[in-house]
Amino acid sequence: MPVPVPVPQQRDVPAAETSHGGDLTVLVIEDDPAGSITGPELSAAAGTRVRIRTARNLTEAGRLLTDDVDCILLDLSLPVPAGSAAAAPTAAAPATASTTAAPGAEHRPEPAPGRADELAVLTHVLRIAPLHAVLVLTAQDDTELAAEAVRVGAQDYLFRGELDARVLSRAIRYAVERKRADIAQHQLTESGLRAQENARLERGLLPTPLLEGSDLSFAARYRPGRSRALLGGDFYDTVRTPDGTVHAMIGDVCGHGPDEAALGVELRIAWRALTLAGLCGDQLLSTLQQVLEHERQSEEIFATLCTVDIAPDGRRAGLCLAGHPAPLLARHGRPARLLPYEDGGPALGLLPRARWPRRQVELGGEWSLMMYTDGLIEGRVGAGSSQRLGQDGMVAMVNSRLEQGLTGEDLLEAAVAEVRELNGGELTDDVAVLLLGRDPERIRRRGRSASRPGPVSTAPAAAPAASAQRPPLYGP
Repeated sequence: MPVPVPVPQQRDVPAAETSHGGDLTVLVIEDDPAGSITGPELSAAAGTRVRIRTARNLTEAGRLLTDDVDCILLDLSLPVPAGSAAAAPTAAAPATASTTAAPGAEHRPEPAPGRADELAVLTHVLRIAPLHAVLVLTAQDDTELAAEAVRVGAQDYLFRGELDARVLSRAIRYAVERKRADIAQHQLTESGLRAQENARLERGLLPTPLLEGSDLSFAARYRPGRSRALLGGDFYDTVRTPDGTVHAMIGDVCGHGPDEAALGVELRIAWRALTLAGLCGDQLLSTLQQVLEHERQSEEIFATLCTVDIAPDGRRAGLCLAGHPAPLLARHGRPARLLPYEDGGPALGLLPRARWPRRQVELGGEWSLMMYTDGLIEGRVGAGSSQRLGQDGMVAMVNSRLEQGLTGEDLLEAAVAEVRELNGGELTDDVAVLLLGRDPERIRRRGRSASRPGPVSTAPAAAPAASAQRPPLYGP
């Protein structure tokens, strides 16, 4: 009865990257009782230690293929045991749970028609050892077969008549380095594709403010706390409704995982839909709480929220707080200060029948309103310090930047950079900050420019760039 060929446990790290110093371990798979390949001769030719293991068949090779093997030297004339996995067509060979897919293995070409049987041993070895360099041995008159073996996945080939120790040593080292280069190139390609996917996710999940027709300026910064993440649990949005009111909100789902990030996106989209449908204040927040209760993974999940609806004339606003830090208002010629927060309600998801009062706030003629999440104020003040920046520290920091004349994007960029610097390194929490502003002089200049007659053009108006109002994603 045929003995099944075992599939050894494969590591995630390529063999070429785990060698100790210049030492090499080579697994020779050939049915040669004379043992023509010996370690001392190879070591002398290479100038470094070469350990040789010899397997007479695939079953024995499966036992000897351990993590310290750097290269496999395979005799293509090795007989294939009847009934073994190698005897079956490679396309039908089942994947096993213990096999680690090699970079690019899923795209490995099949042998040319008529060559499958001759390369059955090779395709089996490539399947059970996807992270190892493979050299094939063949007869000198099998040049086409040797080239086909390289096309299928081997790193190089040698003729049996050329088994000089120096040639073999050089070929082994070349095969190991080529395998390392192939894996590095595949990882680089995957990294580029992942970056493109992240860019598409950014375009799809980060908000585009709907402010067409508004005189207000807008700026935002967003930085997820999770390493290599695109989105965190923080979320924000800004829209202008047909009556001219500008609605803005910023929120924070407790936690930092992908589930919290997904919930933040759901709440943002729900807020935009409800706002455009005409809801605001307590009615909007009550509905958002219902969305949160239905979509959250656990009853312990809650979200803080701050909403602002700015009147069409831009001089006053309604403010609702659901367990969220109060916005910062800077009026022309005055220091920035926090808006009142005593009348705020609880975070969404904490109390079943909670209410969120809407407070009227006077903004004035020229102002900047900064909304933020707690990641901006909970950073440390000094590496290793237990003191937090806090709201008072944030107000002082923003005022110092305003005195330097910073506004808009520059103000947010400087503020987030300073918070990171004070923290002594990367912030562990998500950070979202948005800035709305009204500048009467800019509005007057725009009005004069719009009223000035210009040349009449019959060409169709160019479509606005899709990213014209999209806030940049802030990263390290």
